[in-house]
Amino acid sequence: MNFNRPQRHDSGITVKVVSAVVFVTFCFLWLYFFQSDTLAVTQHVLSGGVTRYDRAVGGVLLTLLLSLLAVGSYAVARLRSRFFALAFFPPLLALVLLCNLQDVTASRTAMTVWVAVSAVLLALWFAAVSFLRRLLQYVSPRRCGLLSRSMWENMLLLVLMMGGVTAATNTNAVSHYRARMESRLLEHNTGGALSAGRESLESDASLTMLRAYALSLDGQLGDRLFQYAVAGRGADLVPSTADSRSRLLRYPQDSLYRHLGAIPRSGQSTARYLQALERSGQATAAVRDYVLCSLLVDRDLDGFVGAITRYYDVADSLPLPRHYREALTLYRHLRSQPRLVYRHAVTEEDYRNLQELEAKFSDPRERKIRVLEKYFGSYFYYYEYL
Repeated sequence: MNFNRPQRHDSGITVKVVSAVVFVTFCFLWLYFFQSDTLAVTQHVLSGGVTRYDRAVGGVLLTLLLSLLAVGSYAVARLRSRFFALAFFPPLLALVLLCNLQDVTASRTAMTVWVAVSAVLLALWFAAVSFLRRLLQYVSPRRCGLLSRSMWENMLLLVLMMGGVTAATNTNAVSHYRARMESRLLEHNTGGALSAGRESLESDASLTMLRAYALSLDGQLGDRLFQYAVAGRGADLVPSTADSRSRLLRYPQDSLYRHLGAIPRSGQSTARYLQALERSGQATAAVRDYVLCSLLVDRDLDGFVGAITRYYDVADSLPLPRHYREALTLYRHLRSQPRLVYRHAVTEEDYRNLQELEAKFSDPRERKIRVLEKYFGSYFYYYEYL
């Protein structure tokens, strides 16, 4: 009796099932864990804020749609199990377009480029599967069980295509941190917002603005701002009404302004806005830390010293937020005739240890690395090295 045909049929099913499971798992995990926040931003922008993206529902529905597209592309390709994984190329291309949808629709030029590239790739795919389909007519079927060569060939094809998805999709760390922060802020989860990119040294002015806001909501702006990578100027801590690049993507910008006291006039600078809040009596308690931290971001120690006495009683026996203590300690050591003298024993010891550590290394690059390891998160490090 001849058992070859049933065995080949069963092993072909095994290859197809395993490939399908890998494809579905990748799509769902990619959508649920890595792209949910950016997809939420995309849906918010494209719908004008009318609809809201749910990561679980969206992950399931989009994975289902991609799976249906895979079934359709398999019907077109009609490849045997040896190159079965090529059937997943069109749905993975669709996944790339989906995750870059905001960029695709950003302008007519961008859309034209994406459509043209996609059309060329699909034409190449169709030519490849047509050639392989004819070629396989003259090749004897292989046994393709769970550990067979055919299985590994399909897994390799899938891995290469999934690698292409990760390379072609928006994986910019800062934009993902920003999208995640806004999602967590919408959930009133400031802890989750502040955990986004906590250990990363990558940042930009918009991400710093969001972190400053989240820290201010928790009353920790003066204690923790420089524990993150800080980028931009002090003025960038408040979103500009004139510059669209500094505006929030999903989170209501008016909520940040109300946290400070009022909405600024169009085109009003950050400094004038904060001054106007104080003069009008509309300023909330958060404004004082925004004023002081914006001066620290700009390394304006003299301006900081002139401003801090308006908001805090500065005396050796009175506690201050961490970064304010560090800034006052720096100021006293860097000015021959300081206008304000403040001493805090623990902060003084930290500064003395920093100077001793710096003296051990003559190479500036090595010195910066060593100081980074021990003092990143302090205003000392930000002021001297960033």
